[in-house]
This record gives sequence, structure tokens and C-alpha cells, in this order.
Amino acid sequence: MFGDSFFKKVEDKSGVSKETIMSLANKLQKSNMKDEKVLRELVQEIGGVAGKEVSKEKEDKIVNAILKDNVPKDIDKMI
Repeated sequence: MFGDSFFKKVEDKSGVSKETIMSLANKLQKSNMKDEKVLRELVQEIGGVAGKEVSKEKEDKIVNAILKDNVPKDIDKMI
């Protein structure tokens, strides 16, 4: 699905390794993405991995966007 160049871009910009990304992706696939509590935990975990603090306001926006299915489909263009 994603090539090595994608992972290289992510790692260069965030310092997050391909292995960590794959581990998170696996966790995301197994999670109930319509469960607000699960989403909030995932948002905080991803923020922690990326070394970014996620404010309550930003967490609310992310969770609401996911719950309303208002997330861009082409993530590669976001990076």
C-alpha cells in the first residue's frame, strides 16, 4: 500500500520509525473506530509516539472528525 519513500518521509519529519508506524497501524485495524473512548486513547498514544502534546481541544476536533467520517482519504498528500 505505502512504499518505502512514504515511510522515509514520515520518519524524516517525525522521527517515528516504520516499525512503530506498522505497530500503530495494526492496533488501529483492531480498534473500534466508532468508540469515542478508544479514539481518545489512540489519539493520545499517537501524539506520544510523535512527541507531540495533544490538547483537549485538538483531541476533540480529531475525535469528532473521525466519528463524523470527515477524514481525508489521501493521507499521503498530508505529509
